[in-house]
Amino acid sequence: MPRVGYLLPTRERVMEGRDETGSLLALAEKAEGLGYDSLWVGDSLLARPRHDPLTLLAAVAARTRKPELGTAVLLPALRNPVVLAQQVATLDRIAEGRVILGIGIAADVPNIRAEFTAASVPFDKRVGRLVEGMALCRALWTGKPVTWPKPGSPGRWKVEASVLGPTPHRPGGPPIWVAGAVKASRERVGKFFDGWFPNSPLAKDYAPEWAEVVAAAKAAGRDPSTLTAAMYCTLSIDDNVQRADDKLNVYLKEYYGVDPLETRKRQKSFAGPAGEAAAWLKSYADAGATHLVLRFAGDHDRHLETAARIRRDLGW
Repeated sequence: MPRVGYLLPTRERVMEGRDETGSLLALAEKAEGLGYDSLWVGDSLLARPRHDPLTLLAAVAARTRKPELGTAVLLPALRNPVVLAQQVATLDRIAEGRVILGIGIAADVPNIRAEFTAASVPFDKRVGRLVEGMALCRALWTGKPVTWPKPGSPGRWKVEASVLGPTPHRPGGPPIWVAGAVKASRERVGKFFDGWFPNSPLAKDYAPEWAEVVAAAKAAGRDPSTLTAAMYCTLSIDDNVQRADDKLNVYLKEYYGVDPLETRKRQKSFAGPAGEAAAWLKSYADAGATHLVLRFAGDHDRHLETAARIRRDLGW
């Protein structure tokens, strides 16, 4: 049966002018009490302003005991990997090994390009920075002396016989899941990373696209059974279908600032009653997704409880 996670509404709270974190931590505690398996926080510096994910997850780690804690998704290209390695290692120690590092390369849209410019990071080099940066993080997470670059590495960062401390609670560091809608992203997951974390495939396309991840892992000499097939799902659950659809459209328009119908083409979402939401989520589980992360379009207390009932009804 799939594990089920919940995305905390950091973006929504900032849009509402509610920068305090108490309500977010309360939602994390409520989700744990309802049996959610994981808690997630999104990332953006300026394009979609919100709380810093690693700092907030440290507070969530101190207030919870069981759920895994993840980023959905962090943009590592915006960060120096030596600094990031130390931050994530510290977070994983606070969480006692519950961290999942969800990462992505960022969408090619004007406000995200501007965010990279503000951070003095070349947008067109973001894929290479992600791959090399995470390799450097993993090297540092061993706790052994690291000299970088390695032979064959582009060498964007220079490290000389240096040791990182602390190391993560989980030996080798937290699992790294990669978002991505294109074939090249799925191949990167199979070759280098620990999970696939998309938000774009239809349920009917999920299995064949996951098969590409598996094939890439096998070709790289890796065991695909060690990889996680995840899915990021957005839901607006309401017995009135039109009301659910309207709420979803308003939510996406406010969240991204673009036509919600365009967003819905790229990010798969559901609007409608609970029974149909159950069938929609089950379709992804049946297609092979083993970890579903849920983002709710408003009314988080009600949605948390409704989704928990759906899960019980499905026997998850």
